[in-house]
Amino acid sequence: MADTIQVREGEDFDLEAVERHIRENIEGVPEGDLEVRQFPSGASNLTYLVKIGDWEGVLRRPPLGPVPPKAHDMGRESKLLMKLHEAFPLAPKPYFFCEDESIIGAPFYVMERREGVTVDASFPEGVEPTEELRRGMSRMVVDTLVELHAVDWQGAGLGEFGRPEGFLERQVKGWIGRYDKAKTEEIEEVGPLTEWISRDIPESPPATIVHNDYKLNNLLLNPDDLTEVRAVLDWEMTTIGDPLFDVAVSLSYWVEAGDSQELREVLPTVAETPGFMTRKEFVDYYAERSGRDVSQMHWYMVFGYFKLGVILQQIYARWHNGQTKDDRFANFNERVRNVMLHAYELSKKDDL
Repeated sequence: MADTIQVREGEDFDLEAVERHIRENIEGVPEGDLEVRQFPSGASNLTYLVKIGDWEGVLRRPPLGPVPPKAHDMGRESKLLMKLHEAFPLAPKPYFFCEDESIIGAPFYVMERREGVTVDASFPEGVEPTEELRRGMSRMVVDTLVELHAVDWQGAGLGEFGRPEGFLERQVKGWIGRYDKAKTEEIEEVGPLTEWISRDIPESPPATIVHNDYKLNNLLLNPDDLTEVRAVLDWEMTTIGDPLFDVAVSLSYWVEAGDSQELREVLPTVAETPGFMTRKEFVDYYAERSGRDVSQMHWYMVFGYFKLGVILQQIYARWHNGQTKDDRFANFNERVRNVMLHAYELSKKDDL
């Protein structure tokens, strides 16, 4: 359980009540007391390792305090995974969903535990990060996204999870509105940036599943071969819509060697080291593997960075308002400013 920590102060729950609920809803759970550890890396929903004897599962619940309407919907996420798992086995299978908030103070669900490692700001101990490995990991990230976008979402019964018609227009309006609601300080470049984004919205290609938070550290990898994916995690924002929007969201987390120090510090990742694809190489490889036209990716990338800035602002607003005591978020206002400035500067260029 090296990838977990003790449950953070204020983020614990009634172990007896959860154990009782697990036993009522999952067959074959062995004798023993419930043990709980917390996965430390997420910045949104709270995720826990739950263990009884040799049985393990993963519990997910919304963050503490008030959350935006329709956000952090555990029922929707677990229902989506139940259907998606059959068509895309890298999506973990849920065991049950509990809407009774009296159990832990919020709705939650429990899903299967997949073993593996995540790669974030550094490689796992003992791994020799050769240029060949980094190149292979780059291809793996793109290939997995192409595979997801190839899923027959209608055949999998996922039509209820999105409205492809007018997808980009709703995204633009929605993310600008979320920023306004979560704003804690003025950033003068945001005004002209949102005006630019709202103009000349591209016409979307045929709809696919959109993960909406696809990035390297949301992939669970084989510790013996970091080019092999064992699971794709964090499906809370998944919808049906524009696949190029998904590519841009992923690339907004993809830092490369030539990026400014301010941008590299927003969300540190090993992708900035030699051997990983540049963002342009990522886009070109995606186009080659998927067959999609990527000529409008400049607009998508500007919007992708804006969306990232809004997400960071929402996280910072929770810390600013005292809804979380997690000090990782104390400087997120600086990260918001850096991302918004980068998006604004990118909007004035002609390409990626």
